[in-house]
Amino acid sequence: MLGLGVDRLQADINRLLTSLFHQGVLDEQFLQLQQLQDDTSPTFVYDVINIYFDESEKLLRNLRLLLMDREFSDYKKIGLHLNQLVGSSSSIGARRVRNVCVAFRSASELNNRPGCLRGLEVVEHEYHYLKNMMHELFQVLIHVISYTHNSLYNYLIDPT
Repeated sequence: MLGLGVDRLQADINRLLTSLFHQGVLDEQFLQLQQLQDDTSPTFVYDVINIYFDESEKLLRNLRLLLMDREFSDYKKIGLHLNQLVGSSSSIGARRVRNVCVAFRSASELNNRPGCLRGLEVVEHEYHYLKNMMHELFQVLIHVISYTHNSLYNYLIDPT
């Protein structure tokens, strides 16, 4: 009986991850990140993803501020921020975010302000979609941990 709820929750996790891979939101780098997690660091993936989100928020805010300045003309700054976002997105397996950043970077290399504004809009959309999906995934994982802990505790108290 102990494993039935966990099995259902694990199936939910697998379905969500399969969907994210099928949609191209995540790639194999995310699986490699998961392989680095073990019993000594059970929150490793969660911690790395949260660091990614914190840093990405700063980069997106900086990009937005640069592009909102009507006098802005240093497109190399945009490229630098995008390079950081591409690198960190690649390191966690955020495939679609990485891909739209590359397209955005092309617009910045051409000093194309309208293209950059559109690129920022697309990057922010993909970023927020990824963040929402990761939040959903982590919520299910928290339920697995909570369910396992509570069920095991109850079983140990009353094994009948």
